[in-house]
Amino acid sequence: MNNRMGFNRLSRTSSHRKAMTRNMVTSIFRYERIKTTKAKALEIRRTAEKMITRAKVDSVHNRRVIAKDIKDKEILAKLFTDIAPRFKTREGGYTRILKLGRRAGDAAEIVFLELVEKENKEKSVKKDNKKKKTTPEKSSVDVKEDKKAPAENKKEKEAPAAAVNEEKAEIPETVEEKTEKAKDAE
Repeated sequence: MNNRMGFNRLSRTSSHRKAMTRNMVTSIFRYERIKTTKAKALEIRRTAEKMITRAKVDSVHNRRVIAKDIKDKEILAKLFTDIAPRFKTREGGYTRILKLGRRAGDAAEIVFLELVEKENKEKSVKKDNKKKKTTPEKSSVDVKEDKKAPAENKKEKEAPAAAVNEEKAEIPETVEEKTEKAKDAE
């Protein structure tokens, strides 16, 4: 009987399990999304959420406790300065598990384990792209001109482009071309 079983051993020795947990937790904080099996994701989630809760309070003690498991200083700094502040108002549930299906080799259930709130940089980039795609609104004067003579407006808009093309064509003019133009003008 497996009464009061506290965690999933994942068919690994304690040292292997501890190393794997450290690596996967570091990866979730680095990439904010990892692809793994469901059993591993459920175990990693426990550790990651405890670390985020502890990182909400930035103190020397909390940094040292988390640094026991996260050896990469950049990721440790990112956890305290970027990830934990995003979750200040959230009481828990910092990660989500999205099911992807089963693996071909052994039919293990594969999932994405990701942080719930993505970086604000991604959101701001998406907003900027949406603003660029919108067309500028026409003023009432432009609308009246378009209704009166659409053909004339098109000619006026095309004329400056044609003038630019003619200017570009005249730049590499040779002596022979000048004499031909002079004869045509007569």
